[in-house]
Amino acid sequence: MHARSISYNPASGSWRAAPIPGFTSLQKTWLTMGGSLTAHLRALGRVDVHVTREAVGLPWPDERDALGLVSRERAWIREIALAVDGVPYVAAHSVTPLDASLGVWQAVRRLCTRPLAELLYGNVGVIRSELSSRRINARHPLYDLAAARIAGPLPYSLFARRSVFVKQQMPLMVTECMLPALWERLARDRKTGRCVVERACLYVDRPSEF
Repeated sequence: MHARSISYNPASGSWRAAPIPGFTSLQKTWLTMGGSLTAHLRALGRVDVHVTREAVGLPWPDERDALGLVSRERAWIREIALAVDGVPYVAAHSVTPLDASLGVWQAVRRLCTRPLAELLYGNVGVIRSELSSRRINARHPLYDLAAARIAGPLPYSLFARRSVFVKQQMPLMVTECMLPALWERLARDRKTGRCVVERACLYVDRPSEF
């Protein structure tokens, strides 16, 4: 295993540390709040993890650039959907260099249907970058991953966020795309005064950030 720099920048290319103008207050909250997204979703109902892919492959170009990987460098890739009470709310894509998946991040290969959050939160050896976000459309590969979980007409664009978790100088990037069903649920809850997640997120443990 070769050493890597601890400096990884998820806010590169079209990804921004501050949400772009035009995001609603609800979108800004969910795209920037720390802690475990799985834990936030549990405040809305029962969360199930549906694994759609676990394999050795090539990271997306914007992931490769953010993680400082060389061209054609292989990685361990995991793709899932997070459903609340049976309805998909989030499509997620995680990637770590192949050597890291055989070393400090080898536990990601044994998660099965457990959420990745179990490895990340409460672990003092894990540090997290800032969150970055952007709109994505059909030109980004994350869109296809998310579209497979959307019932009904597909929107022109979707909202996603990502961050890098580092353990012993080895990175694990997690990208999360919020699906339309999530925004619809949150809008209903806000109308009825049930914004429990926005209040509870202040008390959820999170890894140290760099």
